Amino acid sequence: MIVIGLSSGTSVDGIDVAVADLRLEEGDVLLTPLAHREVPYPAGLRDAVLAALPPAPTTLAEVCRLDTLIGRAFADAARSAVTDLCPLATADLVVSHGQTVFHWIEDGRAQGTLQLGQPAWIAEATGLPVVSDVRARDIAAGGQGAPLASTFDALWLAGRPEPAAALNIGGIANLTVVAPGRDPVAFDTGPGNALLDAAAARLAGDRMDRGGERALRGRVHPGLLARLRADPYYARPAPKSTGKELFHAAYLDAALDGLDVAEDDLFATLVELTAGTVADACRAHGVAEVVASGGGLRNPALVAALRAALAPAELRDSTDLGVDPDAKEAYLFALLGFLTYSGVPATVPSCTGAERATLAGRITPAEGGVPHPRRLRLTAPAV
Repeated sequence: MIVIGLSSGTSVDGIDVAVADLRLEEGDVLLTPLAHREVPYPAGLRDAVLAALPPAPTTLAEVCRLDTLIGRAFADAARSAVTDLCPLATADLVVSHGQTVFHWIEDGRAQGTLQLGQPAWIAEATGLPVVSDVRARDIAAGGQGAPLASTFDALWLAGRPEPAAALNIGGIANLTVVAPGRDPVAFDTGPGNALLDAAAARLAGDRMDRGGERALRGRVHPGLLARLRADPYYARPAPKSTGKELFHAAYLDAALDGLDVAEDDLFATLVELTAGTVADACRAHGVAEVVASGGGLRNPALVAALRAALAPAELRDSTDLGVDPDAKEAYLFALLGFLTYSGVPATVPSCTGAERATLAGRITPAEGGVPHPRRLRLTAPAV
């Protein structure tokens, strides 16, 4: 099948689009990356999404509005992929993660999750079936609904001779550890870019610390780092997941309360927080190799801090293993939707904490080929 994967992460940077040729062959999944691109959100929509995220209050009217506007934006991205990225083949399926606006964790257990982006708009725009809402079924089966990257990672890293980890650094950083003779394990390690982006928005009116320039100029503030690392989330056992419901601007303000921290030192400290918590998780599992992807790799300060914190474990770019780091999440959702559409369980219970492997998502069908019925006739039940 030719599958279009659509994703927008917790940083709300835009819509990642990837086109893959996927097939099942003798117990293996064959994925051929065909093309990918990033599509920016329409003007004003990103700001509207960020304004609705917790702990900000919102309304059901705004939730409905965002569900429609995000659905339309994803539909436009999918339609352009069909036109521009699949010139030699007809797409068979679209898989949309949508935009996460709330991930409900209570006492360490996932109770629910909400991704907006009505898939009906995508089906109407493309004429293709759409798999969406990919996290909820795993939560209903007792899992965290995250990190779903574990499905891709566990298959991708299978058979390596030493414990290896796949690291994705978006707004939140997640890790999948695959080791010989052990079930894979996965979890969110904590903030990736979330607090860095919050600091950039608050101090510089920008979306990020571009090029890691401020972090590279700064020095780690020991008091702030100790305060941040004392968060109980880091000590919780896996499986576990988190999001901007915890790591947001107000969280950062509370951590800074009463401390005198220079602006550049704040960025350096937040980089060290992400690198240190990732490295702690890797050491706890004896990881010898880390294959990284995600927007965090665009920050040279974060990459340098990760390399130093992970040593002697090797840090590699996912490009080395054939996957563009900016496209991996979109390819992940293409894979999940392909498995679900094929009737194959698409989650890894040892990674999400679910009681069993489940299909991932629900299907919005393509246009049917059967004529509309002419009338309804009521008949008596057979005796």
